[in-house]
Amino acid sequence: MPLQLLPDHSTIAADGSLVIGGCRVDDLASEFGTPFFVYDEVHLRDRAREAVAAFGPGVAYASKAFLCTAMAALVHEEGMCIDVATGGEMRVALAAGVPADRLVMHGNNKSNLELEMALAEGVGRIVVDSFDEMDRIEALVAGGLPVPSVLLRITPGIEAHTHEFVKTGQDDSKFGFGLASGAARTALDRAHRSTAMHLVGIHVHIGSQVFVVDSFRKAVQTLAPLVNDLGLPEFSIGGGLGVAYVEGEESATITQWGAVMNQACRDAGITAQVSAEPGRSIAAAAAVTVYTVGTIKDLPGIRTYVSVDGGMSDNPRPVLYGSGYETFLPRAVAADRPREIRLVGKHCESGDVLVREGYVPDDLAVGDLLATPVTGAYGHSMGSNYNKVLRPPVVFVRDGDARLVVRRETYDDLLRLDV
Repeated sequence: MPLQLLPDHSTIAADGSLVIGGCRVDDLASEFGTPFFVYDEVHLRDRAREAVAAFGPGVAYASKAFLCTAMAALVHEEGMCIDVATGGEMRVALAAGVPADRLVMHGNNKSNLELEMALAEGVGRIVVDSFDEMDRIEALVAGGLPVPSVLLRITPGIEAHTHEFVKTGQDDSKFGFGLASGAARTALDRAHRSTAMHLVGIHVHIGSQVFVVDSFRKAVQTLAPLVNDLGLPEFSIGGGLGVAYVEGEESATITQWGAVMNQACRDAGITAQVSAEPGRSIAAAAAVTVYTVGTIKDLPGIRTYVSVDGGMSDNPRPVLYGSGYETFLPRAVAADRPREIRLVGKHCESGDVLVREGYVPDDLAVGDLLATPVTGAYGHSMGSNYNKVLRPPVVFVRDGDARLVVRRETYDDLLRLDV
């Protein structure tokens, strides 16, 4: 198991077992049951502080990566703003005690209700994504709501090197105002003239899980003339910094990313305050998902299927994007893993695959705990109740203490919305 993929404050006990944040994973499994997400709280805090150091106090945590009230409170305590993309994310952040002026509201199709909430609460920034949204904002302000400060999301025509489903900066995108089409200039002119919007900056986002930092630099170079011509005080480069999920992958740190971006902006003559919206790079590597093995099926000459008590309901990324993960046993973290398996979930779906090519020790047995690292982003947040499976709890660990921040769902929860 590549130990660098584990949360920062992970150690191996004398008996070979995994310890995260001073807590033995097998003890956590006994206390909270499986499956569950365990997050290294200090890892999260360190990454948030790193982001503030790299980009300043305007940097925003992209909450779609992982959000609950405890996480919202944590990043706020460490000096970050929070990027919310729906009324639901806004409600969670506000419930956590985050001041509305520390929120950045995103979304390509914000509803009247969501915009009304944002304006009434006094959200710090709204990232405007369409002409229709401008119409809605102008109508709400005409109805008596406060004038918001806005950035316009510009689509620069940059093809980021990432999965097709998470590319957002190319001309053919549902997001933003296209630069090549002239829509960006038209939108900026309208926002500048509008009495219902206070235009403070430009926003760009080229995609997610981007390893090639040059892609971000190209976006800066492409938009620099626009940013400089307007002389606006803010320029957000968005998020999307990739993280390593499997052995052999490497990614830039937040510090390295910030240094490259700030230098690129200086080289382009941009004097606006540069900000960013890291999410995955804050949360992903901070967590491990822990399962219990329920079934092992050896198909001679084909493969070995190992089924666990979770699946695509707690981590849909492998199904959506073909994402890779490592597999290991928390009781033997550093052990050799010669046995190849396919890790699958418990859902009635052949595509319910968590790890297509996983490796475990030869003595894997039914009842073993089995874990996948780097699951802190887009697991819990994209989870579902497919097959009415109960969504797992979330546990934060720090200095030997474990605290439950999201409880496990119950069967009563599944019925709560039925009428």
